[in-house]
Amino acid sequence: MGSGPNPYGTQYPQPVGTDGKLLDGVRPLWNSDWSDAMEQQALRTELNLSVSGGGKSNQYFFSAGYLNDKGIALESGYQRFNLRSNVTSEMTSWLKGSINLSFAHSMQNYPVSSDSKTSNVITAGRTMPGFYPIYEMNTDGSYKLNEDGSRIYDFGSYRPSGSMANWNLPATLPLDKSERMKDEFSGRTYLEATIIEGLKFKTSFNFDLINYNTLDYTNPKIGPALENGGGSSRLNSRTFSWTWNNIASYDKTIGDHHFNVLAGMEAYSYRYDELTASRTKMAQPDMPELVVGSQLTGGSGYRIDYALVGYLTQVLYDYQDKYFFSASYRRDGSSRFAPETRWGNFWSLGTSWRIDREEFMASTSDWLSALTLKMSYGAQGNDNLGTYYASKGLYTIVSNLGENALVSDRMATPNLKWETNLNFNVGVDFSLFNNRFSGSFDFFTRRSKDLLYSRPIAPSLGYGSIDENVGALKNTGIEMVLNGTIINQNGWVWKLGMNLTHYKNKVTELPLKDMPQSGVNKLQVGRSVYDFYMKEWAGVDPDNGNPLWYMDEVDANDNPTGKRVTTSDYASANYYYVNKSSLPKVYGGFNTSLSWKGFDLSAIFAYSIGGYIYNRDITMILHNGSLEGRDWSTEILRRWTPEKPLYGCAGFEYYF
Repeated sequence: MGSGPNPYGTQYPQPVGTDGKLLDGVRPLWNSDWSDAMEQQALRTELNLSVSGGGKSNQYFFSAGYLNDKGIALESGYQRFNLRSNVTSEMTSWLKGSINLSFAHSMQNYPVSSDSKTSNVITAGRTMPGFYPIYEMNTDGSYKLNEDGSRIYDFGSYRPSGSMANWNLPATLPLDKSERMKDEFSGRTYLEATIIEGLKFKTSFNFDLINYNTLDYTNPKIGPALENGGGSSRLNSRTFSWTWNNIASYDKTIGDHHFNVLAGMEAYSYRYDELTASRTKMAQPDMPELVVGSQLTGGSGYRIDYALVGYLTQVLYDYQDKYFFSASYRRDGSSRFAPETRWGNFWSLGTSWRIDREEFMASTSDWLSALTLKMSYGAQGNDNLGTYYASKGLYTIVSNLGENALVSDRMATPNLKWETNLNFNVGVDFSLFNNRFSGSFDFFTRRSKDLLYSRPIAPSLGYGSIDENVGALKNTGIEMVLNGTIINQNGWVWKLGMNLTHYKNKVTELPLKDMPQSGVNKLQVGRSVYDFYMKEWAGVDPDNGNPLWYMDEVDANDNPTGKRVTTSDYASANYYYVNKSSLPKVYGGFNTSLSWKGFDLSAIFAYSIGGYIYNRDITMILHNGSLEGRDWSTEILRRWTPEKPLYGCAGFEYYF
């Protein structure tokens, strides 16, 4: 415990014996529950109101909603107000249109809960041992009190670094702020004109405007920010995107033949602006605004522009409303790529057959509502690599002895182009008993080529990776959807539905035989991109307790012999496929709804069977003693000791 309070009282100044175990009869005076102290009662309140009406030519809809969801983590919570209106009008016999507007304002209290920071409220609760008190304690186990009778928080200056020295989140979180405020305004509009019978022109314009503000404030009264006088940082971002479509279509029926042809263009624009600033030495303790801080510690800003334009055409044909055929083509240009590789060509072909409409199926009409066999094949494009300037070399501007200087941040890749996905699908749709039960079964394959991939390269080159079109990938799977109305009588309607997906993923082509490791994953021909490659635990050396991992045995020429040996040097161990994948065996969901005379009760469930998740959280309490003062996993009870040299040999190096 060092110079801190002894949880076992003054009568046990040395509660731990020379064998590393507590003395007989020792009982703790307190056992603080840090996890419980960083949780709160969570109540969710949601209210919605909607109004709709209109006649044959004009319809309207209006809704408003309020949500207040108080999170379980201390000082967390989420509030949202939203409005929506929709008006559709048939203005003349040849012109109709619609406008749909929505607005949402949300405010979230967002204490850190998803990274390795000391202020992470979830991690802190897991890693703090109970013998470190939340409040200052007297030697008899009672609380020390202020003059007003309130308890005094213990910030643990005596605690080692592994147990949050000088921190006490239950004390500081109510005084600190971590707010996320968002305003979202969206519009969906269109006008459609019938030029002549069968010939229509439709123009639609959609936009989304998002204004996002964050405030992170550490108070200057108590806690780790006391020495620098507290601090405040703000981020303001504005995202505006719009999509404009112009489509001309012609629909014509000649006898048993029906045609529908369309052609048009689509334009998309995206702009993102961000400003950040931070200050410390807050002059007014209860005011978190930047203007209160006297010392500027940071400020930055940037802008992103992205554009996509596409030209498209589609032909639909059916004969006797039984045999259906479709073909489409589009050409897209993306600002992510260089002018020479900017454009990509994509297409699709499809056919379906309404078997139930054949004469030989007439005897099934009393129970079979629909039966459709379908098949399609086509190419789709992907330009998303995570950067909006995928062809350009990028630089960071820094100060060098007071002068501007450039540091290369990204290699130029002018030959980068669209990733192409070739999709094949065959399936069947059915409906039974006047559409009371319905479902579909599909088999699909997806072959991806010219994959957009950030390939890791040697750090000595000055870059961590280079963006390339490398390799090919194949996904194969099945999908099933089932829906049914179980009860429909006397005003009661009970519906059930479920869906299921299973697929396999395999890398079919790579530029290198041995691709570099990327975290806990590695690309390898014949394997899935979701497979885990890790350094494999070999147990504990029974002679000295040193940890062991496997490595490849090599000959005098550094060539692998095909055998494995052990090493106690973690850096020398090799990565191996550990026969585990994050890809589920099957996933999907099911839903149910019950309604009666305008009252509805519904539930939606999701499931995932199989597949592993690499548990990084548990590593916070699995350590070799270097994180002094931190809580331990119960697996420490199986540690190696000279008396039990075989303990620890069944340990783990990775956790799922």
